[in-house]
Amino acid sequence: MPEEKKTVFIGMGSNLGDRKANIEKALALVNLIKGVKLLRVSSIYETEPQGGPPQGNFLNGVFEVKTARSPFKLLDELQKIEKHLGRKRRVKNGPRTIDLDILTFADRKVNAKNLKIPHPRMHKREFVLRGIRELRGLK
Repeated sequence: MPEEKKTVFIGMGSNLGDRKANIEKALALVNLIKGVKLLRVSSIYETEPQGGPPQGNFLNGVFEVKTARSPFKLLDELQKIEKHLGRKRRVKNGPRTIDLDILTFADRKVNAKNLKIPHPRMHKREFVLRGIRELRGLK
C-alpha cells in the first residue's frame, strides 16, 4: 500500500539577482520533484533581512505541497534546487539566490541537527504566518 501523502508548507526567499525569477524557477523545479505535488503559492512579500551581514531586501512567500517523501528526502531535493540556482552557503544568514525551508510537515516533529520541524523561527516571520494563513483560507 503506498504511503499517505502529507501536506507540507515550505518558506521561500530570494535577495540576490532577479529575485522574482529565482522564486519562479524554484517553484518550477519543485514541481518536477518526483512524488511532490505543488498545490498553492501564497502572495509574495518584500521583507527586510533579519540577522546576518548588511544585504538587500528579500522577496518571500510560502507554498504548499503534498508528498509521500520523508522530511529528509524532501530536504535533500530542496537543497539540490538551492544549489542548482546558485545558492552558496558562505556566511550565516547571508544573501542568497534562493532559500527553501520546510516550515511544517503535516503533524510531524523532527529535531535533527540539519532539520527542525516545525521550523524554529517561523513564528517570528510575519511573511510565513501571513502566507500560511492565506493558503489555509484564514485572515
